[in-house]
Amino acid sequence: MFDFTFTEEQRMLRDMVKDFATNELKPLAAKIDEDEFIPPHIIKKVGELGLLGAAFPVEYGGSGFGEIGYCIIQENIGAACMSTATMIGAHVSIGTNSIFLGGSEELKQKYLPALTSGEKIAAFALTEQGAGSDAFNLRTRAELDGDQWVLNGEKLWITNGPFADVFAVYARTRRGITGFVVEKGTPGFTAGAPERKMGIKGSKTSSLTFDNVRIPKENIIGQEGKGFLVAMHTLDAGRLGLGAACLGGMKELLRLSTAYSKERKQFNEPIANFQAVQFMLADMAAMIYVSESLVYRTAADYDNKTMNPRQAAIVKLVVSEHLSKVADIAMQVHGGMGFSREMPIERFYRDSRINRIFEGTNEIQKMIIAKDVLKRKGNIEIM
Repeated sequence: MFDFTFTEEQRMLRDMVKDFATNELKPLAAKIDEDEFIPPHIIKKVGELGLLGAAFPVEYGGSGFGEIGYCIIQENIGAACMSTATMIGAHVSIGTNSIFLGGSEELKQKYLPALTSGEKIAAFALTEQGAGSDAFNLRTRAELDGDQWVLNGEKLWITNGPFADVFAVYARTRRGITGFVVEKGTPGFTAGAPERKMGIKGSKTSSLTFDNVRIPKENIIGQEGKGFLVAMHTLDAGRLGLGAACLGGMKELLRLSTAYSKERKQFNEPIANFQAVQFMLADMAAMIYVSESLVYRTAADYDNKTMNPRQAAIVKLVVSEHLSKVADIAMQVHGGMGFSREMPIERFYRDSRINRIFEGTNEIQKMIIAKDVLKRKGNIEIM
């Protein structure tokens, strides 16, 4: 059972990440959004601090903090810059984690040390034109030709796509969906131009094209035909990390709104004295409390290997919805200044919207939850 307190090591991790996020990342967040670009020195620093390997075991170059440690990282990075949190999430919890969860020991030893150190950056390639919510409907194909797999097809909306070094790619084979590791620079493999997005603009997203791309036979992730299960287990972890980043964003929005309400005066007194504004702050605080409890309780179950996919779906659904509501309330508290690009509220408002779409739309999360509820005949006790 999770006792809802951090260990001394977890608190030290939190303090270290918060220091970096507050003093080095947050001052650059507006420029990252404006330039649609995360500076290389920030990505390098994230790797040097061990944030890209914190969730993984020491034998693969990680720090062994598990999912709770990873959520601590994403919460604090998300409070500073959601574009950077998205880049980290694509690298850690879905790109690298695909290899960790499904790869052979040889595959792990080959790729994980460089990924956990930040020497190389990972991406996760599942989504296609006709396979977004219907993730099983893949058209990208892989055929075995001697001692090599040959991939053909196209992926869309791949976070880190334009610059990643290592890709966990899912394709259809004669036995079903199968995962593969593909390296940047492999002949026939190209990344498209970065997409222009409404929010998380510093996070690079692109299409990927595979034209008779040949990869070694041993670069298969797990067993042929078992890749869909690996991809779904990977997305469970991704949804927890997404929830943690949303939580960080909510906390920052409450902090900004509270400070502004004490400074902004109307009718010769701070708007914090008005019950209407107090109720807004109370609603924000309540949603943060619920979200924090969900994120870390579920992360503890993940680390204990007792988490049900329903729990990850609930985290993703509830916390992403709460972030959108908190961002909207923060905009209302700030009034016209919130709508101005002079304030970070406008950026958080735009950044918040994607969280209800990627890592599986919230409608898909409801389907996952409902299916599990029906299977258990309404009994979803976890105590």
